[in-house]
Amino acid sequence: MGQLTLEKITKTFGTFEAVRSVSLDVKEGEFMVFVGPSGCGKSTLLRMIAGLENTSGGDIVIDGKRVNDLAPVKRGIAMVFQSYALYPHMSVYENIAFPLRVEGAPEAEIRRKVDEAARILHLETRMNQKPGNLSGGQRQRVAIGRAIVREPKIFLFDEPLSNLDAALRADMRIELTRLHKQLGSTMIYVTHDQVEAMTMADRIVVLNGGIIAQVGAPLELYHKPQNVFVAGFIGNPRMNFLPVTCHAVSDAGIEVILEDRRLTIPVRVPAGQSAALQGKAMTLGIRPEHVVLGEGEAQMTVAPSVVEYLGQHTIGYAPLPGDAGNFCFVLPGTQVSAEAPRVSLSFSAADCHLFDADGQAYERHVDMADMRMQAPAPVLDTAG
Repeated sequence: MGQLTLEKITKTFGTFEAVRSVSLDVKEGEFMVFVGPSGCGKSTLLRMIAGLENTSGGDIVIDGKRVNDLAPVKRGIAMVFQSYALYPHMSVYENIAFPLRVEGAPEAEIRRKVDEAARILHLETRMNQKPGNLSGGQRQRVAIGRAIVREPKIFLFDEPLSNLDAALRADMRIELTRLHKQLGSTMIYVTHDQVEAMTMADRIVVLNGGIIAQVGAPLELYHKPQNVFVAGFIGNPRMNFLPVTCHAVSDAGIEVILEDRRLTIPVRVPAGQSAALQGKAMTLGIRPEHVVLGEGEAQMTVAPSVVEYLGQHTIGYAPLPGDAGNFCFVLPGTQVSAEAPRVSLSFSAADCHLFDADGQAYERHVDMADMRMQAPAPVLDTAG
């Protein structure tokens, strides 16, 4: 088992509301990722599930049992922290065995469980070494092994890879994904890195200001964000946002005016609201990887101020008028020179997103089955 239900969970610190009436169902065996910017409430929510923080309101239910008043050790969970928290004077074997010794488990059971965890995590040859002789990735695997031997209903991970360098983070993402498939356990993983969220999760919970902005599969959030926040947070580089005005509405979608040009965006409009949209200010979103060089359905000419060459891709940034920030584009290879004064770009209306004045998305005509066959351009890990 390992089913988790959160029912209107709230956490306040004085007058500050860190988590606001969060309700969520985590299925048995699911890999769920909480993601969001610093201060969004994701770690606080995880700590309440673990029992390390008391809730100010709501219920935490694990396998049908309310656990708000249970101590962490009684909840059937195991937590892996950002810090490895290993005992430096103990061997790898003794570090992994420690929680079982605290519980008073028989020596034969300890040996069996520690050996099994070591086999799963490829630590068999390191069992007699001290943590100081291990790499960062190996130390984190020891910390995970310490959680595995407890055979919890739910694994909780609080930014476990943030202390690792970029290459090792990529390796550990693969190892954690394999571990989840091998164990089949419920896992809840907190990170601020949306690359980890996109590559590891069955479903992602995007948090913002203590509330859930959207829950969905990675590609669902990528192709069908429900609001400006999710659209800008999921995807790296972030989505471009351009001010537009609604010119007309038809069965084909909403026709908007972008820099004196008209563009029909294939989005759904609720019945009876078509007439009210005409003349309304909206926001058009287009992902940098959906921009191409040369002529197309919607064209614009920009003056790049910064061009980054990454080999497989080139990323360009061009300032927009006023305080609208930069227009970003990602092109394959090295199609653009850093010395180019002006670059002609274009994009398709079918790749555009539209948001109303409150930042809520108009639903796009997207076939998710088809989108799964057309994976987005690789998400660029620029975090370190």
